[in-house]
Amino acid sequence: MSDSLYATCADVLTVCQGLKDDLSAVLDPSTGFAPRLRHLCREKIEELERTSSTDVPQAELDALRMEANTWGLLQALMPARKMEPAVYLHPQRLLAQNPFTPTSTLAQAIMHASPLLSELIVVREWLHETASPPQHPEVTTGYWKFTKHNVMQGLRTGSGPREGLVKEMDPDAVNRGDGRTLAGDDAAFEKSLAQAVYSFIRAGRLDDAVELCRRAHQPWRAASIRGSLLFQWRAIANEHRDDGLDDEDDAEGWQGNQRRRLWKTTCIRAALNPDLSDPERVIYAALTPTPQTFSVLKSACRTWEDHLWAQISVLCEEKQSAEMLKLKGCYWEGGLAALEEPPCMPLSNRDEEEEEEWEKEATSALETLGGVVVDDGPPADNAFHVSQLAIILNRIQPLLETFAAGLRDRIYDPDSSEYPTMTRFFAHLCLFLQMIDIFTPPLATQVILEAYLQVLEAAGQRELIAMYAGALGDNAVERYAMFLTSLDLTADIKERRLALTRAREHGLDVNTVAIVTAERTIEKVFELLPPTSGPLPSLIAPQREPSEAELLLLRSIEWTTFIEATYDTALEQATVIMRYFLASGRVDLARKLLDMLPRELASINEPEDRATEYLHYRQFFNIWELLDRVVQCQSLQLSLMNKDTRAAWLSDYRGLIDQTRNAIVKLLTSDWMLSDTDASGVNHRHREILRVRQIYVPELILRLHVMLFSSRDHIPGNLRVAVELVNVVADSRYKLYDDFLRADGRRLAEYLGAVRGAVLVGLENGGSDPFKVVLAS
Repeated sequence: MSDSLYATCADVLTVCQGLKDDLSAVLDPSTGFAPRLRHLCREKIEELERTSSTDVPQAELDALRMEANTWGLLQALMPARKMEPAVYLHPQRLLAQNPFTPTSTLAQAIMHASPLLSELIVVREWLHETASPPQHPEVTTGYWKFTKHNVMQGLRTGSGPREGLVKEMDPDAVNRGDGRTLAGDDAAFEKSLAQAVYSFIRAGRLDDAVELCRRAHQPWRAASIRGSLLFQWRAIANEHRDDGLDDEDDAEGWQGNQRRRLWKTTCIRAALNPDLSDPERVIYAALTPTPQTFSVLKSACRTWEDHLWAQISVLCEEKQSAEMLKLKGCYWEGGLAALEEPPCMPLSNRDEEEEEEWEKEATSALETLGGVVVDDGPPADNAFHVSQLAIILNRIQPLLETFAAGLRDRIYDPDSSEYPTMTRFFAHLCLFLQMIDIFTPPLATQVILEAYLQVLEAAGQRELIAMYAGALGDNAVERYAMFLTSLDLTADIKERRLALTRAREHGLDVNTVAIVTAERTIEKVFELLPPTSGPLPSLIAPQREPSEAELLLLRSIEWTTFIEATYDTALEQATVIMRYFLASGRVDLARKLLDMLPRELASINEPEDRATEYLHYRQFFNIWELLDRVVQCQSLQLSLMNKDTRAAWLSDYRGLIDQTRNAIVKLLTSDWMLSDTDASGVNHRHREILRVRQIYVPELILRLHVMLFSSRDHIPGNLRVAVELVNVVADSRYKLYDDFLRADGRRLAEYLGAVRGAVLVGLENGGSDPFKVVLAS
């Protein structure tokens, strides 16, 4: 499906949602929601057909065409179902007022008296509108000209007509049962003409069918078609004329068939006459759709729409004929004798019972279309055909539930070419029904909109997600957060910020969306990353490149740092992520995380344990940076320094070492990364914090010792300071020795070995007193 169609449908939705309080505007036949979407589908079909792209599957074109037709059906039916119906006189009351009321006026009154009949007639008109374009036969220059030539030739020569050809030229010449036929070209033309006439009748274009017959020099066929028109005479019908014409403008003031009942009987006999050709019989069956002629009419049905049209035509014709027969006092149906009949006023109870019975019969007849076998086009179980039948039967809620169940059960293939069209239609159908205040099953609506959101995501229509997610109601925030989570690493920080901002444009709580998105991202990543358990990581080896999951965890903090209102949550999530990185030995990633955090997080004081933990991380990375700076400063030492340069370098080096030593000792002698456990036992947070201490407290002690020891040549007093550090490590107040107890971490023996080396160096200048280095000034 073209990306532009997603956007244009969204534009229509935006416009019409702004009009949802104006029902007449949403249901407007030209600018309402359904007509707009139908127009978009038709435009897209024309575009695809115009480009003649071989990349577009026929199934997708069929789906677009059926979607356009279905929106047309909704527009045809929904206004009458939602608007307050007009009040019309019962046809029997019309006859009581005027026994000369024309049959066309009575037919209109019969239609208005039955809501279902009114809808079926509307559906029939919709089927006329959506029918395939009729095919015109080749132009003929005369009536049976090839047959006429042969007949005239036989008369001139006295040999008679050619063997097998008709002897007469009247329209019934081929139907006398003598086996005589027309000339081949004329027979072919008659067949194509009959098929073309039927196609015009199927499309509801009777006037065009009449004109076609006249151009084919067959006025009697035109007259038989015009016989289907109901008798109309506005001058005696008490009808208000709004076309600006006078009665005299009509031919003799009236039009239509005054003896339609007789005409109908004749047509039925013609349709059932086996001596007539099949195309001819189909024409009469189409003109008089009845249970008797239904089998003949059905033989011409190729598509599912044809079968629907045939069934509805029979239902409408039979209902109108039955109701017309029940009327008393109609001059045009009963002649003068009808005027002497006593008036028969309608009995509401009986009429209601009869209407209910007919509705059951009509519904049962329409239900059979769900399993009809078709020769051409999509089958009866196509989602759009199922939808159209459900809309006609006013079973939209079960339709939505069935489609949603199919989505849940993966009945529909998401990779099929028609799946996006089908899903888009149902999503907009749910939204359309909500706009006109028709109940939609909440769970089914959610499933359908979720499916369409997945279609939009797959199509890269990220800017539209918030609009449709907003329609999910209570689930809108969760669903839009799921979409934002799915952005992964493909979106940079600007695109993420823009996507989050769109939530506000469509009525979503941006703060909640940001929090939920971050939470879902963290949950998603922690399912992929290994747990912080097992052997302690080594910090000596070079740091490996971060994995995608680690980068996603790192960037998850972006969602709650866009807006100051979510900084509290950002602080909580930052400590969780920081603990994981540090407990996994991923110091570089933890440092990047700290750099991404807003400075304002440091001013948050509640809750105290979280604020303290964050302070400890900042304290740790301050020390880690100082250690890096010491190494960098040490690397700046050059053998060819002059006296002043060397003095300046030594001053900087000494200052950095002192600053680093003081910072580390302060950290070691404070309750750094110590958490209180509750009575219920040690929780996951406490275990991670303990793991962080066991990794970094020994590491800091050893690094401090190495720093002091390696600087002894430039700062002799540092050797003594390195040895004195043992007192801090051994102090029972701080219990730093407990952090050396892990067998897979830095062992206490490793540290004591380093201390031993410092003591031995202190003895190198002579003497046997091991405390000499400590006592030296």
